[in-house]
Amino acid sequence: MLEYLRNAADKPVAKILMGILIFSFVGWGVAEWVFGLTSSDTTLMRVGGEKVSIQQYTNMKSNELSGMAREEQRKIYTDPTAMSAFQDGVIKRIASIKRTELHARDLGYVVSDHLVANEIREIPQFQEKGKFSPAAFDVVLRNSGLTESDVANDIRMKKLNAMVQLPIDTEIKTPHFAVLAAYNARNAVRTIDMATVKFSDFESKKPTDEELREFYKQNPHRVAETRDVSYVILPTEMDKPDEYEKNLKVAQKMEDDIIGGESLATAAKAHNAKFHKYEKVTAQKIPDDKFFDNAMIARVFDMDEGVESEMIETHDGFVIVRIDKIVPEHNADFDSVKKELTTEWARAEQRKSAYVRANELLVDLNKTGKLANKKTLSVSRTDGAPISVLAAAFRNEVGKNTIVDDADAFYVLHIENEKSPSKDDKKMESLNTEVSKMGVEHIRADFNAYLEREYPLKINEKTYNRFVK
Repeated sequence: MLEYLRNAADKPVAKILMGILIFSFVGWGVAEWVFGLTSSDTTLMRVGGEKVSIQQYTNMKSNELSGMAREEQRKIYTDPTAMSAFQDGVIKRIASIKRTELHARDLGYVVSDHLVANEIREIPQFQEKGKFSPAAFDVVLRNSGLTESDVANDIRMKKLNAMVQLPIDTEIKTPHFAVLAAYNARNAVRTIDMATVKFSDFESKKPTDEELREFYKQNPHRVAETRDVSYVILPTEMDKPDEYEKNLKVAQKMEDDIIGGESLATAAKAHNAKFHKYEKVTAQKIPDDKFFDNAMIARVFDMDEGVESEMIETHDGFVIVRIDKIVPEHNADFDSVKKELTTEWARAEQRKSAYVRANELLVDLNKTGKLANKKTLSVSRTDGAPISVLAAAFRNEVGKNTIVDDADAFYVLHIENEKSPSKDDKKMESLNTEVSKMGVEHIRADFNAYLEREYPLKINEKTYNRFVK
């Protein structure tokens, strides 16, 4: 065939055959090779224009996994949500390291090979009897799967990071007046006058059906979406390779049966798996079943009705889930919630009456300066009155009159005066430390935001989808 094509390359028949072959290659996914578009670029992302390869990502991912406990590793490998979060975290950490490197380079910082060598000699794992041992160095590298370049680059990056971060991490001395202002604001005491108007002090008549229906239009009761969920699980000790391999084959056969039309219950019985079914599952009403962890709940509420999931590997075995029925969120039938509506309507009427009375008290207070049925209280920011009152007492200026809305009452409030706290050197010292740390954290956050703007991260979606996602 090829000999024929070579001998008749210019003939129409040969050109037709070549065209068929080329488009067959396109169908096989090798069009890039045929048309010369092949690329060996394994760039996963660019940070400030600098390439980061998929190999660099894989190396860091492997290093971080090797430093985790076995249970943490299993969680990542069996939980898609945990794996996704871990992978994204690796990308963010690589980007952070790269940004530090680029910024250090732009600042002209250099870590010499001599300094790196001295640091390596001082690492205890590379020493014998207190001195650097090339043999110990080689053993540690071989056992950890690292190269000399990996160790040197890690040390160089830590040194560069320390150089870049030194001005940021330096403690900033907070001016005394700022600490004193924070101390006074936090520990001041205010004197207030307060009158309480409880909703329960007012009566309400029995509503008519017409009034209730109108109230329901303004305050509809929503019934949450419910899902009937069933699943089969083939219990497996996933950390035992022999059992894993054996049950994987069984689970694959069970999956084939389900795809072929068998019900989950029938497939479970045929393969000694366990079948479970739950009705009317909501996001707020989760069955008491360890199967329903956060990742599985997210998966269950992302599936369509009548659809089975692919086979899922969990901590406890191989699982296939089916959504049997979905009842979308909807308004409850009026008659089914009439009792609750009656209670809500009565409370709303009481609240209206209480608000009218509170406004009468406020009007009198503004006109005469007198507040009926008041209590005079000394309050701090955290103690002495209901939380809503404390918030209003320190949010408004001294002399202010206002109404405070709470769950069961309205409070008519007058802020009389404020007393500065007595000086406490120990508390002042503690607050000074706290304010200084807050200042450093704010500067660090601003600096990191600057690095993100200066050295933006761009993901190569093609490489990401192929090797990471």
